[in-house]
Amino acid sequence: MAKFLVETFYNCSFKVTHYLDEVNEKELSNLEKRDDGKFEIINVKLDNRKTKSLEKGASNKDKKIVGKIDLTSDNPIKQNLVKENDENFVSKIQDTVNRRFSMPDRRKGYIQKATIGDHKVYLHTGEYEDGKIGEIFIDTSKEGELVKALMNNFAIAISLGLQYGVPLDEFVSAYVDTKFEPSGKVYGNDRILSASSILDYIFRELAISYLNREDLAHTPSIGSNSDKSKDIEGDVGDEQNQFLKIVKDITSKGFVRNNYKNKLVDLSDIRINLKGKK
Repeated sequence: MAKFLVETFYNCSFKVTHYLDEVNEKELSNLEKRDDGKFEIINVKLDNRKTKSLEKGASNKDKKIVGKIDLTSDNPIKQNLVKENDENFVSKIQDTVNRRFSMPDRRKGYIQKATIGDHKVYLHTGEYEDGKIGEIFIDTSKEGELVKALMNNFAIAISLGLQYGVPLDEFVSAYVDTKFEPSGKVYGNDRILSASSILDYIFRELAISYLNREDLAHTPSIGSNSDKSKDIEGDVGDEQNQFLKIVKDITSKGFVRNNYKNKLVDLSDIRINLKGKK
């Protein structure tokens, strides 16, 4: 049975990055409501530590550990204590950074078929429970065994990078606008009309679907032009918010491209008679 309760407090600085089509007062005021921001921790510092006795008969005089340790002031134990905790904290961060977050056995995702020139490209994605992309598969037609093998192994490398924590926008910055054949007009994708290469097409599609990078799309998003849906967003009731949350949990984020309200059909008032005929 534990005798003491130790509470450690930290100060954390972080930033959230959003990609916007335009900057105005309405967009800025609704930033906190968006769920497509990129979260990044900048700095974490120890603040203080409180120790409480869990023993019923213990009094303040019997406590051998100071009730509060101020780690921000100059006191004799600050240097050793901060050093010890910083080392432990850094080691935990390093363990997390070097850890691979494996995909769940049953996962969400979507398949996008497109044609670039005479070449068909099938892009498969896999997502974590929260909708974050964790893997991709690339299938092509009219290619030799060497090209297919290279594309398959390239997809595995990208998937491993995503599972080890490499941000998707780093891959997008590296591969968008790469130029090699096949290239030209794209058929089968409603947001991308042309691509300078297969890699350019693939990472444009991923950026639009998972990063809301509308600047990389060639056609406007239905959701971004729907002012009506934005106006009523603040008037959504608790029941509908709960309903949308459930849908987000079970729907592929990449497939609906964050436009849940435009993709949903409300069937709450429809009753289906499941009784068989006698």
